[in-house]
Amino acid sequence: MSAAQVLSSQEVAAAVPARFAGVRRFARAFRHRPSGVAGLAVLLLFSLLALVAPLFIGQDQLDVTKVDGPLLSAPSGHYPLGTDQAGRNVLLLLIWGSRESLRIGIIATALTVVIGAGIGIVAGHYGGWVGRALMHVTDWFIALPSLPLAISLAAVLGQGETSITIAIAATSWTATARLVRAQTLAVEARPFVERARALGAGDWQIMVRQVLPNVTPLILVSSTLTVAGALLSEATLTFLGLGNPASITWGEMLNNAFFNGAFTADAWWYLLPPGLAILVVVLGFTLTGRAVEHVLDPRTEDRS
Repeated sequence: MSAAQVLSSQEVAAAVPARFAGVRRFARAFRHRPSGVAGLAVLLLFSLLALVAPLFIGQDQLDVTKVDGPLLSAPSGHYPLGTDQAGRNVLLLLIWGSRESLRIGIIATALTVVIGAGIGIVAGHYGGWVGRALMHVTDWFIALPSLPLAISLAAVLGQGETSITIAIAATSWTATARLVRAQTLAVEARPFVERARALGAGDWQIMVRQVLPNVTPLILVSSTLTVAGALLSEATLTFLGLGNPASITWGEMLNNAFFNGAFTADAWWYLLPPGLAILVVVLGFTLTGRAVEHVLDPRTEDRS
C-alpha cells in the first residue's frame, strides 16, 4: 500500500466523526430558516402522497375505459376536485400524477448532476486543452435556447417519458458544470491536494477522494434547485404533447384539460389543480435549495 493510500485511509477514518458533527450543525442551522423548513415540509408531503398512492388508488380508478363518473363534473362531496372529460376523479389523478412528475424530475436531475459534475471536475482538474474543450462545449450548449433544443431532442427521440428525461438532462447540465469547475479549481489550490499529489496520488484519487467530497455541498445545492427547473421542463414538454399519453403526469393533465374542452366548459377544477401543484412543488424545491445554499455558504445571503 502506497503512502498516499495510507494517508487517505487515515484521513477518511478521522473525518467520519467530523462529518456527523457537520450534519448536526447543518440540521440546526437549517431549522432556523422558516422558508426552508416550509419548503421541505411541502416536499415531504408530496413525496409521501406519491409513495402511498398505490395503497388507495387502483388502476380501475384511472382507466378511462372502466370509470363511470359524470363527465367534467364540478367539485362535490364524492369528487372533491371534480372529474375530467372521461369521468375520472381529478383528486386521484392529481395524487397519482405526483408519482410520475416527481420521478421524471428527479431522474432528469440525477442525470444532469452526473453529467455536469463529471464535466466540471474533469475540466477543472486537467485544465489545458481538455478543460478548454469541455468549456467550449459547455458554452455552446449555453448559447443554444434550452426549450427549443429540448423540444427538438424529445421529438427526435420519440414520444415518451424516456425521451423527455434525456432531453431535460441534455439541456440542463451546463450550470452545474460551470459551478463545479470553478469550485474544483479552488479546491485544487489548497495545500492538502498538493500534499496528496506530492505523496504520489494519481489523477483519479485526487478527483474522487480530494475534490469530490469538497464539491459535494455545491452539487447538493445545485441539484435541489435543478429539480425545480426539471419539473417545469417536464410539464412544458408534456403539455406540448411530447409525453406518453397513457401516463398520468401534471403536464399531461394540463394537456388533456386544455385540448378536451375544460377551458371552453369553464371546468376550472380540472385546469387549476395540476398547475397549482406544479407551482407549489417548484416553490418547495426552490425554498429548500435556497435555504441549503445559505446554510452552506452564509455569504450568499449577504450578496442577495
